Amino acid sequence: MSNNIDLKKGLDIPISGAAAPKTRMAIVPDVVAVKPTDFRALKPKLLVREGDKVLAGSPVLADKESPEILFTSPVSGTVTEIVRGEKRKLLEIRIKADASQEYLDFGVTNAASLDADQVKALLMKSGLWPAFIQRPYGIIANPTLKPKAIFVSAFSTAPLAADTDYILRDELNNIQTAVNAIAKLTDGGVHVSLNADNASGTPFHKLENVIFHTFSGKHPAGNVGVQIHHISPIMKGETVWTISPVMLAAIGRLLNTGRYDMGRLIAVTGPKAIEPAYVKGLPGISMKDLKGFYDNSASDIRFISGDVLTGENVGEDGFLGFYDTQVTLIKEGNEHELLGWARPFRTKQFSTSHTYFSWLTPKKKYDMDTNLHGGPRAFVMSDVYSKVLPMDIYPVYLTKACLAGDIDKMEEFGIYEVLEEDLALCEYVCPSKIEIQSIISDGIALMMKEMA
Repeated sequence: MSNNIDLKKGLDIPISGAAAPKTRMAIVPDVVAVKPTDFRALKPKLLVREGDKVLAGSPVLADKESPEILFTSPVSGTVTEIVRGEKRKLLEIRIKADASQEYLDFGVTNAASLDADQVKALLMKSGLWPAFIQRPYGIIANPTLKPKAIFVSAFSTAPLAADTDYILRDELNNIQTAVNAIAKLTDGGVHVSLNADNASGTPFHKLENVIFHTFSGKHPAGNVGVQIHHISPIMKGETVWTISPVMLAAIGRLLNTGRYDMGRLIAVTGPKAIEPAYVKGLPGISMKDLKGFYDNSASDIRFISGDVLTGENVGEDGFLGFYDTQVTLIKEGNEHELLGWARPFRTKQFSTSHTYFSWLTPKKKYDMDTNLHGGPRAFVMSDVYSKVLPMDIYPVYLTKACLAGDIDKMEEFGIYEVLEEDLALCEYVCPSKIEIQSIISDGIALMMKEMA
């Protein structure tokens, strides 16, 4: 195993509501949704109509740019609604699940007998190819390319993130099968990053046919983008792919059973969650399926698919994202405080600086809400970003280059190495309340348009 990479910069947000390591229930969904909006830059082609019957694994969408890449239903049932937005943008395909689930049979496959083209064909046909995210830009991987390497982060440091060891404790065999298959897609190997605090205790250390790395430090040490930066930085013209352990488990189940089985354990977390714990469910389940975790009379809850830094506000009527293993329930902070930050004692507020007395109680957890405690203001020059970003880039200059639409400067300051999640902490600590992630997203969109 390689030497440990110790990251000195970062921040662990002390928010309350971590999920207890127990599974409270298995969700039997009534309706699930396939959301094209989960995939950056996807131009979806609808393959079903309302009233159509589908099996788990039946295609419901295709990529117009690469029609061989299919998106499949996680359940068997009936397509009940096609939801569109402005300019008829396709938002959701809602499927009413059958009481008894039926699966499309892709056939049990021996990973050792497959070559790279056969692995690609199976994953694209089954709907699991979107599990691969391509960097730069964070898009679905282009199957015509061979990446420099494939990277997997086997732990997460995001606020209240699901415990990867817990949710995948019985999936090591499936993950190994997946690793053996996807290793054929690159000459640079499959790189797996472990948490240095538990490197020998995690079941992932038993994986074979991988290259191990260990990381220690605060969030975002668990971000795969930060890990790539320290292992093999992405240069202009290079391509790498990333995949999560949860998706590896799904690929392994496909190979070992012939089924498109997206079942996973999902952490229900946050200050507004009642007895936070895990549930067994699927991507696309409704937030209403989690009603046992929140007060049904409460109207001040924000339902986030993902974590508080990078997740999507989907609302009570929304659905879990394709890649997410966490739901965060947090209070909508829309009230004003008397004197605000100038109050002398604010024992219930956390501050990254010494503005409040939270630094005296480093182990305390806080019932945080969505209140910004102020509004947007002038974009001041500060070193606060660099204190929480363990990457050798200049986040302020990169952000301003994105605002200016200066492609040369964006390249110079590291746009190829980052996604929004990597700078999420910069947004959290920003004294100017600048929406950093939105700016980086716009910058990536500009790069994709101009550099295509």
